Amino acid sequence: MSESRTVAVYFVASPLQYLAATRIAGQCESGARQVLVWYKPGLKSVIDAADWDACSYMPWPRWEPLPGPFGRHRRLRANIALVAGLVGTCEKLLLHSAVFDTEAINYFLRALPAACGAAEVHARILPDGLISIRRYPLSVAKRVLQYSRKLRRLFAPELDYQCFSGDRIGSDAAFCDRIYVLPGLPHEYPAAKVCELPSLVDLKPATDAGAPGRSRRALVIGQPLVGAGLLAAQDLAGVTAQIRAWLAQHGIAEIDYKAHPKDAQHELGHPDYRLIDPAGALESYLAATHYDAVIGVRSSALLFARQIYPQSVEVVAFGWDRVRFKSESERNDMKKTFLMCGVEFA
Repeated sequence: MSESRTVAVYFVASPLQYLAATRIAGQCESGARQVLVWYKPGLKSVIDAADWDACSYMPWPRWEPLPGPFGRHRRLRANIALVAGLVGTCEKLLLHSAVFDTEAINYFLRALPAACGAAEVHARILPDGLISIRRYPLSVAKRVLQYSRKLRRLFAPELDYQCFSGDRIGSDAAFCDRIYVLPGLPHEYPAAKVCELPSLVDLKPATDAGAPGRSRRALVIGQPLVGAGLLAAQDLAGVTAQIRAWLAQHGIAEIDYKAHPKDAQHELGHPDYRLIDPAGALESYLAATHYDAVIGVRSSALLFARQIYPQSVEVVAFGWDRVRFKSESERNDMKKTFLMCGVEFA
């Protein structure tokens, strides 16, 4: 266990954020004591507690308030006590999160240094896939909402919300001194704060790649499309048929399907596909498993597959002529990112 007077805390909510936190802890903040906090229950299967000086699940106040009156408020205070116990006494805190405008994370900016005796605190932003390629400016209404969150000080002085302006994740804020980004992905963050991470996974040679007689294999990446309002129900069959036709044309008969945690209906699935459920992060699974093609629609997993696999592996996005976007600007920005990373469009 590290005896450093500097403690790095990582608040993570996805396998990608966890992989980034692991890489940062090992290569960028290696001199600090490392504390991991995850707040999505399903993430537990991905986490290796042996890699951290301390780690714990933290209930999200909105979804898991404490029972009784003011349960959300009391959960916020309990979470601060929980993380302070993991951190202990220190002189410097480095708080890592993908976003800092949510009250469940923001209150730590002031409450945790006070609870741990830290004289110095810095916020550092974790990469969060496609969300990280664009800026999301705080509206006037959301900035006003920030100040309303300060009212909790009337009942709990430690809950002093840190207001800020600019990008909602906190990239423009004075308390943020570093923004971690994924290699090869574009972004709109201040150059002086950006730190590009190395690859999030260590590539392992595929033992069966190119073996005589080996069947060609593909992985279809599922995601909630109709369920998330990204695709009309009548268009789903067309996209699925397009994928099937492409696979048949390329002589691929061995097909795995990886469902998204919110893809309960397996929308892009097919009876011929083999459903897989890797125990760890999908990115780590890809690094250890050979495929001849990786297929999907607009999942960020396609970007990471392109980063992981050699160019001989085809990574292809389907159905973009049918997919809905919030705006034409979002469509153009996302397509530009996919093309820059080398993802093909069918």
